[in-house]
Amino acid sequence: MLWHNLYLSDTQNMHNKTLAEQSRALDIGDISSEELTRTYLDRICDLDSTYNSFITITDELAMNQARHADQRRADGTATPLTGIPLAQKDIFCTKGVKTSCGSKMLNNFIAPYESTVTQNFMDAGAVMLGKTNMDEFAMGSSNESSYFGVVRNPWNTEMIPGGSSGGAAACISAQLAAGATGTDTGGSIRQPASMCGITGIKPTYGRVSRWGMIAFASSLDQAGPMTRTAEDAAMMLNVMAGFDPKDSTCVNHDVPDYTANLNKPLNGLRIGLPKEYFATGLDSRVEAIIRNAIREYEKLGATISEISLPSSDLAVAAYYVIAPAEASSNLSRFDGVRFGHRCDAPQDLEDLYKRSRSEGFGEEVKRRILVGTYALSAGYYDAYYLKAQKIRRLIKNDYNRAFQEVDVIMGPTVPTPAFPIGDKIDDPVSMYLSDIYTIATNLAGLPGMTLPAGFADGLPVGLQLTGNYFEESRLLNIAHRFQMATDWHTKTPSDL
Repeated sequence: MLWHNLYLSDTQNMHNKTLAEQSRALDIGDISSEELTRTYLDRICDLDSTYNSFITITDELAMNQARHADQRRADGTATPLTGIPLAQKDIFCTKGVKTSCGSKMLNNFIAPYESTVTQNFMDAGAVMLGKTNMDEFAMGSSNESSYFGVVRNPWNTEMIPGGSSGGAAACISAQLAAGATGTDTGGSIRQPASMCGITGIKPTYGRVSRWGMIAFASSLDQAGPMTRTAEDAAMMLNVMAGFDPKDSTCVNHDVPDYTANLNKPLNGLRIGLPKEYFATGLDSRVEAIIRNAIREYEKLGATISEISLPSSDLAVAAYYVIAPAEASSNLSRFDGVRFGHRCDAPQDLEDLYKRSRSEGFGEEVKRRILVGTYALSAGYYDAYYLKAQKIRRLIKNDYNRAFQEVDVIMGPTVPTPAFPIGDKIDDPVSMYLSDIYTIATNLAGLPGMTLPAGFADGLPVGLQLTGNYFEESRLLNIAHRFQMATDWHTKTPSDL
């Protein structure tokens, strides 16, 4: 009886385990995918009304996939992710399931095809619990612009979780999923991961297919995994990364086993600290936590040097010309004609366009469409868009020079911990500055990562790593070694 009770307790607490631990438990038969999936679905049902991290919950589909996963394990055809319950950001098309992008415009859109990313997870045997909440069309830094309501931070439900992948970050932090997909256009994986106390990685641009991922800014968007640990992120990236002939921006580059070098020693690692990241605007509590994390890396054998990224101060300005310009082009397809929201009783075609778009898009999306259209208009293209692209090149050159001296660049992910819901909603410029440390990585197309590094007044703070092109394996190794020496990544809101 005692053994039985211990087994039940361990089964019921499986949501406390990392993705890697769950994979091993499934391997040896300690739990079935059906049991694990039901555990998460029950938790979502019981708890997500507090966090609002999901838009759609796919109960029936998840249980069917779990049963199939158990059969694959019995047949010996399983992969490490077979039977693992995951969540998908609601920006990825999922055949037969609503894909809303957090917008009223696509509230009635049922995707007729599967995105490459979600198909890869299906092929690996992973279970989809549902689609996570997000800032509308991935435009936001706080997950307050979703048509489906604000997502709340599990560490303090009066605080924002970060955006745009705030639903994914919140559901992992609240232990409603073992891992989730996110997308990062200017920091939308790393910023919410930092604010919710989890691990997230934005791969090199072109490393993961964007086919079936609804576009915000095509030259910046990149999908990546969000998890509790670097090891878990490596396991998910093994499935996500790879060449896709359906995506013309996807790079045909060999995909390593991202779990292979996780334990490699860090002796001799050269870390660069950009002096621009430790200047005015950085919360003193965040700075202290980041510097403590850097000292931990010194204990692990790394050497530290100050570097300069002189164009980084221009990154926000350049981004908020380039990204809205691309958004104004990408979102022109949502016109009420072929799919998505359509106004009632349009008088003519012009009325159909105007009212469908006015009703279907939220304020932040409208703001960015207008900014982008203005920047691309005759007479302003050279003054704004072309100049922003020149700054983008300067930023890339800064990184190229830096990586001749150092192996990885470290610093804060965001300048402050999570802020109160509603605090910046009426101040777009202040909101945009939340991404001041993450945007340059996207403009350069480099891989970036964040991992838990401490707490400021009970709220998580993340350390950001930026690597050279296609060096995701090195970033994951650097993060994993830190997590083996610290326990910040083991903390959950239930510890409060």
